[in-house]
Formats: sequence, C-alpha cells, structure tokens
Amino acid sequence: MTSPLSREALQAVRQVPLFAGLESETLALLTEGALERRYRRGTQLFRRGEPADRFYVVLGGWVKLFRESPDGNECMVGLFTRGESFAEAAMFDRLGFPVNAAVVEEARLLLFPAEHFLTTLERHHGLALNMLANLSGMLRSLVRQLDQLTLQPTYQRLAAFIVSLCPDENGPISVCLPCDKLLIAGRLGMKPESFSRALARLREVGVSCERNFVHVEDVAGLRRFANATDEAVVAPLSGVMPAAGLRPCR
Repeated sequence: MTSPLSREALQAVRQVPLFAGLESETLALLTEGALERRYRRGTQLFRRGEPADRFYVVLGGWVKLFRESPDGNECMVGLFTRGESFAEAAMFDRLGFPVNAAVVEEARLLLFPAEHFLTTLERHHGLALNMLANLSGMLRSLVRQLDQLTLQPTYQRLAAFIVSLCPDENGPISVCLPCDKLLIAGRLGMKPESFSRALARLREVGVSCERNFVHVEDVAGLRRFANATDEAVVAPLSGVMPAAGLRPCR
C-alpha cells in the first residue's frame, strides 16, 4: 500500500495538463499507485526501446528526453520541470519508450506504474474520457510550442523562457538558470551561438546575465516583449534600459 501524496506533491500534479480539472476524488484514484522518488543528477530513468511500463510527473528539478545519433551525438527532444509530465503517451501505445530520459539537475519525481493507472481507467470509463480530453489539450499545447519554435525569433523564445522562471510579479528580479545553457538552447530549438546572440539582444530590454544568474529590470516589460508580434519587438521597450555593470553570460 503506497502512502498518500503530500499536499505539495498534489499541488504539482494539479498543474499537469493530463490531470487538469479533475475532482479531488478522481485525482486520488489516479495517484493512488504513484511513488515519490528522488534522483541524483545524471541518473538514467529509461532508455529507448525499454518497455513503457511507467510515466513521470516532475515535482522539482529538471529531466531531459533525448535520442542518440549513430555517431554518439545527443539530440534534445524535451526538457521538463515542476508541474510537467513525460512518457505518458508511450504508456498508452505500449510500443516501448521512443527516447532516452536522464536527470539533468537533482530531481523529485512521481513515478506512475502503468498497470495501476490503466486498470483504473478501464474500471472508470468517465475517467478515460476525461483523459482523452486532457490529452487533446496537451496536443494543442505541443502545437503552440511548435508554432513558437518555427515562428518566433530566437531572442523572443529566450525571453519567454526567462519569464517562465520568474515569479508572477512585476518589477526587477534576479533568477538562476536551472541547468546548463546548452540544454536550454536545445529546448528552445537553437544552437549555442544563437543562444548567445539572443541573450545579447535581450540587453536592449533590460536583461543581463552574470554566470548562471539572470537579472531582469522589468518582468512585466519582458513578458510583453515575449508575447509581442514581430513588428512590436523591433525596438527596445520604452523605459527599460540595460542594467549597468552586468556582463552578458559567456
């Protein structure tokens, strides 16, 4: 018998699109078999081709999904953090994991065994319909991400990522990049040199970086910049100047 999830874990689960809008009783049924685990940086969670007998929800830290080319190079598929799930689609189609997964920064994860989860859905048809609706919502979210990767310039993508790290407030703030810049560049669909150029461009709107710490002069202004149309982001935002004395990340 597994222990009930902590309040903090349940809050993270409620952020996951797969579980969006579920009643407390329904959520309790689906999370009954979930196991909370801590993983060190570098831990391999699964490899491509292994049976997809589980999926994960991230409570804290970062996890990457990737594939390896024949010459041994890594191709980033996804980067996941708190309130996000991964590997659920593979659980449903039962064709094995299509990619590899590894912990990027020390992570707390909820592991959902597929057998319990799928059995619960089979016994409660209403839950299965809800899951289908939520999976449809996840697909729409992926389409929006694809639009962002193909339609937005690199500096706007980076601006949106930095905004996602900031608390929901205005004014100046400093945040720490959660993982290596190469991984962030991969998640945003850009090369390392493009990442550096995008970061330099963001100095125009009050963003500076010292090592892994990013200083934002005006979070609300950066949020507007990230969501603006191409025409609206040609010039710097009014009233936002580069922070003096801070150097761009190298």
